[in-house]
Amino acid sequence: MDKLINPINCLKKYSLISTKLYQRIIIKRPSSSDSKIPDATRIRNFSIVAHVDHGKSTLADRLLEITGVIKPGTEHAQILDQLQVERERGITVKAVTASLNYTYNGEQYLLNLIDTPGHVDFANEVVRSVTACQGVIMLVDANEGVQAQTVAVHSLAKRNNLYIIPTLNKVDLPRANPDKVKTQLKTVFGIDPDTVLSISAKKGWGVEELLQSVIKRIPPPVVKLDDPFKAHIIDTWHDKYRGVLCLAYIHSGKVQLGQTVKWRLGSKQQIVKYLALLRPHEEPIEEAGAGQVIMVGCGPKGGGSVGDQLLSTDYSVSGEDVTLAPVRHMVYAGVFPADQSQHTQLSDAIKKLSLNDSAVSITPDSSPALGQGWRIGFLGLLHLDVFTQRLLQEYKAEAILTAPSVPYKIKVMGTKIIRQYKGEEVIITNPLQLPDVKNIAEYFEPFVIGTIITPVEYIGSITSLCIDRRGTPLPSHAVDDKMTMMQYILPLSEVVVDFHDTLKSITSGFASFDYQDYGFHPSVLVRMDILLNGTLVEELSTIVHVSRLEYNARRLAEKLKEMIPRQMVQVAIQAVVGGKVYARETIKAYRKDVTAKLYGGDVTRRKKLLKQQAEGKKKMRSVANINIPRNTFIDVLKK
Repeated sequence: MDKLINPINCLKKYSLISTKLYQRIIIKRPSSSDSKIPDATRIRNFSIVAHVDHGKSTLADRLLEITGVIKPGTEHAQILDQLQVERERGITVKAVTASLNYTYNGEQYLLNLIDTPGHVDFANEVVRSVTACQGVIMLVDANEGVQAQTVAVHSLAKRNNLYIIPTLNKVDLPRANPDKVKTQLKTVFGIDPDTVLSISAKKGWGVEELLQSVIKRIPPPVVKLDDPFKAHIIDTWHDKYRGVLCLAYIHSGKVQLGQTVKWRLGSKQQIVKYLALLRPHEEPIEEAGAGQVIMVGCGPKGGGSVGDQLLSTDYSVSGEDVTLAPVRHMVYAGVFPADQSQHTQLSDAIKKLSLNDSAVSITPDSSPALGQGWRIGFLGLLHLDVFTQRLLQEYKAEAILTAPSVPYKIKVMGTKIIRQYKGEEVIITNPLQLPDVKNIAEYFEPFVIGTIITPVEYIGSITSLCIDRRGTPLPSHAVDDKMTMMQYILPLSEVVVDFHDTLKSITSGFASFDYQDYGFHPSVLVRMDILLNGTLVEELSTIVHVSRLEYNARRLAEKLKEMIPRQMVQVAIQAVVGGKVYARETIKAYRKDVTAKLYGGDVTRRKKLLKQQAEGKKKMRSVANINIPRNTFIDVLKK
């Protein structure tokens, strides 16, 4: 008789094999030669910051070539632009880290490079990146000179006490004027022209000298290796098999694979299961020390969020530990699934994408027309557009967007506050949240300080545009004899929609624009509703300033007439405020010639057929559903 198989022994054997495979494949422990913690004096953490299209990603490619990460003449340019949306649009959306090895004067250095976006909608990526740096390369186009975003990133670097290496790019182009741009840098920022480097990132001129300047000029991180482990999270993303992975900058101590750690904002302890350097591909390591930028993961059930801190279990949390400042959202829009059966799929996609894009805020929302969804805050319309494009490309999740709006603040009248409001001043992110006008004591509108750098010949056109957008001028400054820097206090609602496109149009693309928050200020506002055949379309309600009411009403009604296709019934589009109609457009119904078959006879036959048709259309109008295309909700606010 054959020996019976003991199931308990089988389970033990299977468990032992699984554990060994997990350690070899999942954790993928590195060799002992890779586990050495580098000397902090030979670490340099720096970012590349610049205005849009000044060559940040191209310079990153040359740095990767010099340090041997990629071969010269690699077929795919802009290696660090890894997202499909970045390659399609030619812009950088995500800040990406690459840890590079470079030998200088016989000593090996670890250079942690962070390539950052240049568009103002993704400025939050730059803010998070510089918290892990001791210096920045401020790239300026030798053709275009100082731009608005250049002013913003220089101010950001100064606030964080970072060393700035001013660098002129594209000096190989025929229109390049390095001497002129150096003069601009001295006028605007007080930078000594002798400290400015000149390079051509495309051809590689001067890039080696720039890399050596990073080592010589930027100080090493100030570290405390003997203190308990502390790191703050710069970025997070979701891996299908490993759960949440984090990019962390280590302030003190060291971390090892298998070490028990805790989150500052949570009491649960977790085990470090993944450690790696990003080169930019993952290179597993066994331990890391203060001053390094690493990838860390705590397994499928591990947590982590941007701005949180990862600590050793013996680290005592104090109130002095500073986290990142909260993000100020500029635009809010409703996001709904194309069909309610896809709600779960879209919910999972939004949660996973929000890990990689921590600048969004997500709250549940519902609509009578679109069902259950979410109200999501963004940093601008481009951010909104990129977010929905990434949902479709990376997670195959299609979403419907409502018309975007900016947040407002209201002061509720009296002491008896409406139940859904918990205080006298309430932030309104959705026009439908506005209470009755009788309960509102005062409205507050968000404003920004806009910085415009433009050739002097366009000053008149820009002034007219800003005044038309309810702007208040601030003192202007000359950049040089041909360029000037203008500043205006502008309502955020007039900036986020089409201000940048209009500015580029009237200045033939020569002006640049950037803005920063200026807080809430009292304003005179009303809620404008859109009625289709007398039925309120809640998704198209907006809050507008009374001075722009008639203009916005006409523009919105005309735009809807263009975008809503003809129906079987006539559609009346009305823009209404407090029962008063400020604009109306009519979409004619499809017309069928019911008298075409008549070829003679008494006229009463013709009148009878037309009367029957009119009665049928009247009945249809009372029960018909107006078909609104999905892209209407976002495109309706764009000219």
